[in-house]
Amino acid sequence: MKVYNTLTRKKEEFIPLEEGKVKMYVCGPTVYNDIHIGNARPMIVFDTVRRYFEYKGYEVNFVSNFTDVDDKIIKKALEEGVDATEISERYIKSVKEDMKSLNVMPATTHPKATEEIDGMIEMISTLIEKGHAYEKNGTVYFRTRSFPEYGKLSKKNIDDLESGHRDIKVAGEEEKEDFLDFVLWKPKKEGEPFWTSPWSDGRPGWHIECSVMSKKYLGDQIDIHAGGEDLIFPHHENEIAQSEACNGKEFSRYWLHNGYLNIENKKMSKSAGNFFT
Repeated sequence: MKVYNTLTRKKEEFIPLEEGKVKMYVCGPTVYNDIHIGNARPMIVFDTVRRYFEYKGYEVNFVSNFTDVDDKIIKKALEEGVDATEISERYIKSVKEDMKSLNVMPATTHPKATEEIDGMIEMISTLIEKGHAYEKNGTVYFRTRSFPEYGKLSKKNIDDLESGHRDIKVAGEEEKEDFLDFVLWKPKKEGEPFWTSPWSDGRPGWHIECSVMSKKYLGDQIDIHAGGEDLIFPHHENEIAQSEACNGKEFSRYWLHNGYLNIENKKMSKSAGNFFT
């Protein structure tokens, strides 16, 4: 069987790490609203991939997360005057109902980011110990240049990224050693949910969540990491950097991405308002 690997930009024979078994991680939704049919596309695409592996006789360990702590969830909670947990639980229930109606099989494991905070603190601590991360005023950043292969998935060149950034100034960036560094942990703002860490009361950055959940439920190395093509950069690129810097081995053998669902040649998205539930 062949798969198109985004990492190498070519079709490759699929050879699992362990004979007869497939370890597969698919980035799940951020639960702040009902999903639209664009969000459903990766669910259907990778459910089909999983079913085909099972049809071919593989045992598939399929992990797909729920991002249940995020700026958008907090914003929605503040708008409605309710707890962020109430928002995330409401939309997790809604997503599961939609998936069932689309005949998408439940994952082997559906971890929630908020239930894996201890693992995130542990991975961030390891990255700091190994010199790949640093803390400034309660925020922890990943030292991007400490990972020489950064850009290997998206084929982006670090120097090009730098030259394209010189004119843009973002609040809080003066704290960073390098503008390319990304957040692993951030301090809470007033009224936000938070967890206690060695650096500050706060919450994890988005990228670290998937690295930790993948490691916990599938191990340091996996066969397939998948998601929509909008996740290639920076999300999946950052996942590779922090996972490989922490674990000292290749994170995923194959990277699979589905294309966008377009409406009148524009990507369907909640922010653009061009979506159907």
